[in-house]
Amino acid sequence: MTTDTYPRDLVGYGREVPFADWPNGAHLAVQFVLNYEEGGESSILDGDPASESLLSEIVGAQPWPGQRTLNMESLYEYGARAGFWRLWRMFTERDMTLTVYGVALAMARNPEAVAAMKEADWEIASHGLRWLEYKDFSEEEERRHIAECVRIHTEVTGSRPLGIYQGKPSANTLKLVMEEGGFVYSADSYADELPYYVKGPNGPHLIVPYTLDANDMRFATPQGFNSGDQFFSYLKDSFDVLMAEGAAGSPKMMSIGLHCRLVGRPGRAAALARFLDYVASHDKAWVCRRIDIANHWRTRHPPKSAEMSE
Repeated sequence: MTTDTYPRDLVGYGREVPFADWPNGAHLAVQFVLNYEEGGESSILDGDPASESLLSEIVGAQPWPGQRTLNMESLYEYGARAGFWRLWRMFTERDMTLTVYGVALAMARNPEAVAAMKEADWEIASHGLRWLEYKDFSEEEERRHIAECVRIHTEVTGSRPLGIYQGKPSANTLKLVMEEGGFVYSADSYADELPYYVKGPNGPHLIVPYTLDANDMRFATPQGFNSGDQFFSYLKDSFDVLMAEGAAGSPKMMSIGLHCRLVGRPGRAAALARFLDYVASHDKAWVCRRIDIANHWRTRHPPKSAEMSE
């Protein structure tokens, strides 16, 4: 547990995890996330000091200070122009839902994609104002970014975001998110397989952990996935283990991270389609949005006020 002198919690739920009690007796909550970042990445066009370098086909790319990298830009453009629509069709044709982590500026640059997200009744959570590294931002500057993110997100989608995943957070991010006061949950954590609460300035704050392992970003990182078969195998193995644990009386959640420009490519999309069909063949898998998990947890597992008091 955390203490006054050590802020990390290395205990968590420990040996006896709470019974999730997912709807309809589901053995597993399966939660797909589609990161919509294209148009919000680092670019001198938006006043950044260098070009984008992360999560593309150019593994090991370096930022170009003061210059545009047109190859990198076009890989991101593919995600918005083609990859998004392939994934939108894949999920809507199967009537399977997901949560979008939407970068505010990126969504503002593609209203048609936002309209399609809303048409599908997907949750649109916040992925920050820009897809930037926040570790060197001042606290006040990041606070301004979060406020502007909420403003643009609300203007573009018609409602404020209830969840947030900054993605590349600073040490101040969680504190600033909790101080903002309007978020139901945060997702800048990979610490558990169930939601949990942390102390906040406005009372207990819910964390719905995310994933970096069951994530298509590993197609674009060293020692990652080299083929769709590897991606499918990893997702299937994870799903099977968690489903078995749920059947044995300990239901968990499984998050799967997706990116338009990565799994939106045909050779990778085929593996994702196989996994969607595999999940759909199990009647005890609850495919849901992150806000559904958050609302369920707040209702079924409200915080214990004595443990969460400041």
